[in-house]
Amino acid sequence: MPRYFIDTDDGVMEARDEEGQDLASPHAARNAALKALPDMARDEIPNGEERTFTVTIRREGGREIYQATLTLKGRWIE
Repeated sequence: MPRYFIDTDDGVMEARDEEGQDLASPHAARNAALKALPDMARDEIPNGEERTFTVTIRREGGREIYQATLTLKGRWIE
């Protein structure tokens, strides 16, 4: 089974996945990365009104194959 690495960036700190995960396909890696984004947003509520969370998938050897971003924006209405 191929090994995929999911690197994260919460707008403040970047974390490089050094262990990786054995996943069946690039699509399985994509699904794992997309599931991580809401968890990142929930764990790191922004101090300001906007924050961007990014996940990047790498294959063994370091080649990046997929990236997804979630942007959290807030604004006061009154």
